[in-house]
Amino acid sequence: MSREVAFLTDVGGGSPFEIAGGTVTGTDHLAVGRPNQDAYAFRAEGGCLAAVVCDGCGSGARSEVGAALGARLVTEQVLGALRRGADVASPETWEEVRLGTLAPLRAMAGAMGGSLAEVVSTYFLFTAVGLAISGDTACAFSLGDGLIALGDELLRLGPFPRNEPPYLAYGLLDRPPGGEAPRFTVHRAFPSSALRTALLGTDGALDLLESSSRQLPGGGGEVGPLSRFWEDDRTFGNPDAVRRRLALINRTVTRPVWKEERLEREGGLLRDDTTLIVVRRAHSARA
Repeated sequence: MSREVAFLTDVGGGSPFEIAGGTVTGTDHLAVGRPNQDAYAFRAEGGCLAAVVCDGCGSGARSEVGAALGARLVTEQVLGALRRGADVASPETWEEVRLGTLAPLRAMAGAMGGSLAEVVSTYFLFTAVGLAISGDTACAFSLGDGLIALGDELLRLGPFPRNEPPYLAYGLLDRPPGGEAPRFTVHRAFPSSALRTALLGTDGALDLLESSSRQLPGGGGEVGPLSRFWEDDRTFGNPDAVRRRLALINRTVTRPVWKEERLEREGGLLRDDTTLIVVRRAHSARA
Protein backbone atom coordinates (compact mmCIF):
# COMPACT_ATOMS: atom_id res chain seq x y z
CA MET A 1 0.00 0.00 0.00
CA SER A 2 1.16 3.52 -0.66
CA ARG A 3 2.36 5.79 2.14
CA GLU A 4 3.27 8.64 -0.17
CA VAL A 5 1.90 12.15 -0.19
CA ALA A 6 1.31 13.23 -3.77
CA PHE A 7 1.32 16.85 -4.93
CA LEU A 8 -0.42 17.03 -8.29
CA THR A 9 0.21 20.13 -10.33
CA ASP A 10 -1.53 19.18 -13.55
CA VAL A 11 -4.90 17.77 -12.48
CA GLY A 12 -8.09 19.64 -13.33
CA GLY A 13 -6.75 22.12 -15.84
CA GLY A 14 -3.74 23.18 -13.76
CA SER A 15 -5.44 23.12 -10.34
CA PRO A 16 -3.21 21.10 -7.99
CA PHE A 17 -4.40 18.59 -5.41
CA GLU A 18 -2.70 17.08 -2.39
CA ILE A 19 -3.43 13.51 -1.31
CA ALA A 20 -2.47 11.33 1.64
CA GLY A 21 -3.60 8.05 3.19
CA GLY A 22 -3.27 5.81 6.21
CA THR A 23 -4.66 2.71 7.86
CA VAL A 24 -4.84 1.10 11.33
CA THR A 25 -5.90 -2.30 12.60
CA GLY A 26 -9.24 -2.38 14.43
CA THR A 27 -9.46 -3.34 18.09
CA ASP A 28 -11.58 -6.41 17.27
CA HIS A 29 -8.81 -7.70 15.01
CA LEU A 30 -6.10 -6.89 17.54
CA ALA A 31 -7.99 -8.79 20.23
CA VAL A 32 -7.88 -12.05 18.28
CA GLY A 33 -4.51 -11.56 16.58
CA ARG A 34 -5.89 -10.95 13.09
CA PRO A 35 -4.02 -8.70 10.65
CA ASN A 36 -5.30 -5.48 9.14
CA GLN A 37 -7.41 -6.57 6.15
CA ASP A 38 -7.68 -3.06 4.64
CA ALA A 39 -5.44 -1.52 2.00
CA TYR A 40 -5.23 1.63 -0.08
CA ALA A 41 -3.46 2.97 -3.15
CA PHE A 42 -3.34 6.17 -5.19
CA ARG A 43 -1.42 7.36 -8.21
CA ALA A 44 -1.36 10.33 -10.54
CA GLU A 45 -0.11 10.45 -14.09
CA GLY A 46 -0.68 12.62 -17.13
CA GLY A 47 -3.22 14.93 -15.51
CA CYS A 48 -5.20 12.00 -14.08
CA LEU A 49 -5.62 10.78 -10.52
CA ALA A 50 -7.01 7.50 -9.18
CA ALA A 51 -7.36 6.67 -5.47
CA VAL A 52 -8.90 3.56 -3.91
CA VAL A 53 -9.44 2.10 -0.42
CA CYS A 54 -10.25 -1.61 -0.09
CA ASP A 55 -11.62 -3.72 2.77
CA GLY A 56 -11.06 -7.46 2.78
CA CYS A 57 -13.96 -9.71 3.74
CA GLY A 58 -13.87 -10.33 7.49
CA SER A 59 -14.64 -14.04 7.13
CA GLY A 60 -11.89 -14.59 4.55
CA ALA A 61 -8.87 -16.13 6.27
CA ARG A 62 -6.41 -14.19 4.09
CA SER A 63 -8.54 -11.47 2.52
CA GLU A 64 -5.84 -8.89 3.26
CA VAL A 65 -4.16 -10.38 0.17
CA GLY A 66 -7.10 -9.50 -2.05
CA ALA A 67 -7.47 -6.04 -0.51
CA ALA A 68 -3.81 -5.18 -1.16
CA LEU A 69 -3.94 -6.52 -4.72
CA GLY A 70 -7.34 -4.97 -5.36
CA ALA A 71 -6.29 -1.49 -4.27
CA ARG A 72 -3.38 -1.51 -6.70
CA LEU A 73 -5.23 -3.22 -9.54
CA VAL A 74 -8.35 -1.03 -9.42
CA THR A 75 -6.21 2.11 -9.17
CA GLU A 76 -4.20 1.12 -12.24
CA GLN A 77 -7.28 0.10 -14.24
CA VAL A 78 -9.00 3.40 -13.46
CA LEU A 79 -5.87 5.39 -14.28
CA GLY A 80 -5.44 3.51 -17.54
CA ALA A 81 -9.03 4.19 -18.58
CA LEU A 82 -8.67 7.88 -17.74
CA ARG A 83 -5.43 8.20 -19.72
CA ARG A 84 -7.26 6.78 -22.73
CA GLY A 85 -9.86 9.51 -22.42
CA ALA A 86 -12.68 7.33 -21.08
CA ASP A 87 -15.86 8.98 -19.81
CA VAL A 88 -15.85 8.50 -16.03
CA ALA A 89 -19.66 8.69 -15.91
CA SER A 90 -20.11 5.95 -18.52
CA PRO A 91 -21.15 2.41 -17.45
CA GLU A 92 -18.90 1.09 -20.24
CA THR A 93 -15.85 2.65 -18.55
CA TRP A 94 -16.59 0.93 -15.26
CA GLU A 95 -17.28 -2.39 -16.92
CA GLU A 96 -13.84 -2.04 -18.53
CA VAL A 97 -12.32 -1.35 -15.10
CA ARG A 98 -14.14 -4.33 -13.59
CA LEU A 99 -13.05 -6.79 -16.26
CA GLY A 100 -9.51 -5.40 -16.30
CA THR A 101 -9.23 -5.98 -12.55
CA LEU A 102 -10.70 -9.47 -12.71
CA ALA A 103 -8.31 -10.66 -15.43
CA PRO A 104 -5.11 -10.82 -13.29
CA LEU A 105 -7.10 -12.05 -10.28
CA ARG A 106 -8.44 -14.89 -12.42
CA ALA A 107 -4.94 -15.79 -13.58
CA MET A 108 -3.60 -15.82 -10.02
CA ALA A 109 -6.53 -17.83 -8.69
CA GLY A 110 -6.07 -20.43 -11.42
CA ALA A 111 -2.35 -20.69 -10.70
CA MET A 112 -2.96 -21.28 -6.98
CA GLY A 113 -4.65 -24.63 -7.53
CA GLY A 114 -7.53 -26.22 -5.68
CA SER A 115 -11.15 -25.14 -5.82
CA LEU A 116 -11.69 -21.75 -7.45
CA ALA A 117 -14.52 -20.95 -5.03
CA GLU A 118 -12.26 -21.75 -2.05
CA VAL A 119 -9.39 -19.63 -3.35
CA VAL A 120 -11.68 -16.69 -4.05
CA SER A 121 -13.41 -16.84 -0.66
CA THR A 122 -10.10 -17.21 1.21
CA TYR A 123 -7.98 -14.62 -0.59
CA PHE A 124 -9.79 -12.36 -3.03
CA LEU A 125 -12.97 -10.90 -1.52
CA PHE A 126 -12.70 -7.13 -1.03
CA THR A 127 -14.74 -3.97 -1.38
CA ALA A 128 -13.53 -0.84 -3.18
CA VAL A 129 -14.28 2.86 -2.68
CA GLY A 130 -12.59 5.38 -4.92
CA LEU A 131 -12.11 8.78 -6.52
CA ALA A 132 -11.10 9.47 -10.11
CA ILE A 133 -10.06 12.82 -11.61
CA SER A 134 -9.36 13.36 -15.28
CA GLY A 135 -8.94 16.84 -16.76
CA ASP A 136 -12.14 18.75 -16.05
CA THR A 137 -14.15 15.78 -14.69
CA ALA A 138 -14.16 13.91 -11.38
CA CYS A 139 -16.22 11.08 -9.94
CA ALA A 140 -16.67 9.09 -6.74
CA PHE A 141 -17.34 5.36 -7.15
CA SER A 142 -17.59 2.14 -5.18
CA LEU A 143 -18.25 -1.56 -5.22
CA GLY A 144 -19.29 -2.45 -1.68
CA ASP A 145 -19.58 -0.54 1.58
CA GLY A 146 -17.60 2.34 3.04
CA LEU A 147 -17.69 6.11 3.29
CA ILE A 148 -17.22 9.04 0.90
CA ALA A 149 -17.10 12.69 1.96
CA LEU A 150 -17.14 15.30 -0.80
CA GLY A 151 -16.83 18.58 1.04
CA ASP A 152 -19.87 18.77 3.31
CA GLU A 153 -21.68 15.94 1.51
CA LEU A 154 -21.40 12.60 3.26
CA LEU A 155 -22.21 9.34 1.47
CA ARG A 156 -22.63 6.27 3.70
CA LEU A 157 -22.31 3.15 1.55
CA GLY A 158 -24.16 0.26 3.17
CA PRO A 159 -24.80 -1.56 5.36
CA PHE A 160 -25.97 -4.41 3.19
CA PRO A 161 -28.41 -7.18 4.17
CA ARG A 162 -26.86 -9.72 6.56
CA ASN A 163 -23.74 -7.54 6.56
CA GLU A 164 -22.75 -9.10 3.23
CA PRO A 165 -21.56 -6.40 0.79
CA PRO A 166 -20.96 -7.26 -2.85
CA TYR A 167 -17.39 -8.20 -3.72
CA LEU A 168 -15.78 -7.60 -7.10
CA ALA A 169 -14.17 -11.07 -7.11
CA TYR A 170 -17.60 -12.71 -7.15
CA GLY A 171 -17.25 -12.04 -10.87
CA LEU A 172 -14.70 -14.87 -11.00
CA LEU A 173 -17.34 -17.45 -10.04
CA ASP A 174 -19.70 -19.24 -12.43
CA ARG A 175 -22.50 -18.81 -9.88
CA PRO A 176 -21.89 -15.62 -7.91
CA PRO A 177 -24.07 -14.98 -4.82
CA GLY A 178 -27.23 -13.20 -5.88
CA GLY A 179 -26.95 -14.61 -9.39
CA GLU A 180 -25.09 -11.69 -11.02
CA ALA A 181 -21.55 -10.40 -10.80
CA PRO A 182 -21.48 -7.09 -8.87
CA ARG A 183 -20.79 -3.89 -10.81
CA PHE A 184 -19.23 -0.57 -9.84
CA THR A 185 -21.56 2.27 -8.89
CA VAL A 186 -20.76 5.89 -9.77
CA HIS A 187 -22.21 7.96 -6.92
CA ARG A 188 -21.26 11.42 -8.14
CA ALA A 189 -19.79 12.77 -11.37
CA PHE A 190 -18.99 16.48 -11.38
CA PRO A 191 -16.57 19.13 -12.71
CA SER A 192 -13.16 18.70 -11.10
CA SER A 193 -13.11 22.47 -10.58
CA ALA A 194 -15.84 21.96 -7.96
CA LEU A 195 -13.71 19.58 -5.90
CA ARG A 196 -12.22 21.23 -2.84
CA THR A 197 -11.89 18.26 -0.47
CA ALA A 198 -12.66 14.56 -0.52
CA LEU A 199 -12.26 11.68 1.90
CA LEU A 200 -12.52 7.98 1.10
CA GLY A 201 -12.95 5.46 3.90
CA THR A 202 -13.49 1.76 4.41
CA ASP A 203 -16.48 0.84 6.56
CA GLY A 204 -14.34 1.19 9.68
CA ALA A 205 -14.46 4.94 9.06
CA LEU A 206 -18.07 4.84 10.24
CA ASP A 207 -16.75 4.18 13.77
CA LEU A 208 -14.51 7.20 13.31
CA LEU A 209 -17.49 9.29 12.26
CA GLU A 210 -19.57 8.20 15.23
CA SER A 211 -16.68 8.89 17.63
CA SER A 212 -16.21 12.55 16.61
CA SER A 213 -17.43 13.94 19.96
CA ARG A 214 -15.61 11.39 22.13
CA GLN A 215 -12.37 12.03 23.97
CA LEU A 216 -9.12 10.55 22.69
CA PRO A 217 -7.95 7.56 24.77
CA GLY A 218 -5.76 8.92 27.52
CA GLY A 219 -6.97 12.49 27.02
CA GLY A 220 -5.72 15.18 24.69
CA GLY A 221 -9.01 16.48 23.35
CA GLU A 222 -11.84 15.25 21.18
CA VAL A 223 -11.51 12.98 18.18
CA GLY A 224 -13.10 15.74 16.11
CA PRO A 225 -14.93 15.73 12.78
CA LEU A 226 -13.68 14.19 9.56
CA SER A 227 -12.86 17.68 8.31
CA ARG A 228 -9.94 17.72 10.72
CA PHE A 229 -8.06 15.47 8.33
CA TRP A 230 -8.23 17.82 5.37
CA GLU A 231 -8.03 21.06 7.34
CA ASP A 232 -4.80 20.11 9.11
CA ASP A 233 -1.72 20.90 6.99
CA ARG A 234 0.18 18.15 8.81
CA THR A 235 -1.99 15.58 7.03
CA PHE A 236 -0.20 16.43 3.80
CA GLY A 237 3.16 17.44 5.24
CA ASN A 238 4.07 14.04 6.69
CA PRO A 239 3.50 10.77 4.78
CA ASP A 240 2.66 9.00 8.05
CA ALA A 241 0.31 11.68 9.45
CA VAL A 242 -3.01 9.97 8.64
CA ARG A 243 -1.91 6.68 10.17
CA ARG A 244 -0.55 8.46 13.24
CA ARG A 245 -3.83 10.27 13.84
CA LEU A 246 -5.81 7.05 13.44
CA ALA A 247 -3.40 5.24 15.78
CA LEU A 248 -3.87 7.98 18.39
CA ILE A 249 -7.64 7.48 18.20
CA ASN A 250 -7.24 3.73 18.44
CA ARG A 251 -4.53 3.37 21.08
CA THR A 252 -4.97 1.49 24.34
CA VAL A 253 -4.05 3.44 27.47
CA THR A 254 -3.41 1.84 30.85
CA ARG A 255 -3.14 4.03 33.96
CA PRO A 256 -2.89 3.26 37.68
CA VAL A 257 -5.74 4.02 40.09
CA TRP A 258 -3.59 4.32 43.20
CA LYS A 259 -6.33 4.57 45.82
CA GLU A 260 -7.92 1.35 44.58
CA GLU A 261 -4.62 -0.39 43.84
CA ARG A 262 -5.62 -1.39 40.36
CA LEU A 263 -4.94 -0.58 36.73
CA GLU A 264 -7.55 1.08 34.55
CA ARG A 265 -7.53 0.28 30.86
CA GLU A 266 -9.02 2.50 28.16
CA GLY A 267 -9.33 0.94 24.75
CA GLY A 268 -9.24 2.37 21.24
CA LEU A 269 -12.36 3.70 19.54
CA LEU A 270 -12.12 1.95 16.16
CA ARG A 271 -13.37 -1.63 16.38
CA ASP A 272 -12.89 -2.41 12.69
CA ASP A 273 -9.83 -1.83 10.52
CA THR A 274 -10.00 1.80 9.39
CA THR A 275 -8.44 3.23 6.25
CA LEU A 276 -8.63 6.74 4.82
CA ILE A 277 -7.48 8.61 1.75
CA VAL A 278 -7.74 12.40 2.05
CA VAL A 279 -7.69 14.79 -0.91
CA ARG A 280 -7.76 18.57 -0.99
CA ARG A 281 -7.05 21.35 -3.42
CA ALA A 282 -3.66 22.80 -2.54
CA HIS A 283 -3.39 26.22 -0.89
CA SER A 284 -1.83 27.75 -4.01
CA ALA A 285 -4.89 26.78 -6.07
CA ARG A 286 -7.53 28.19 -3.73
CA ALA A 287 -9.05 31.49 -4.66
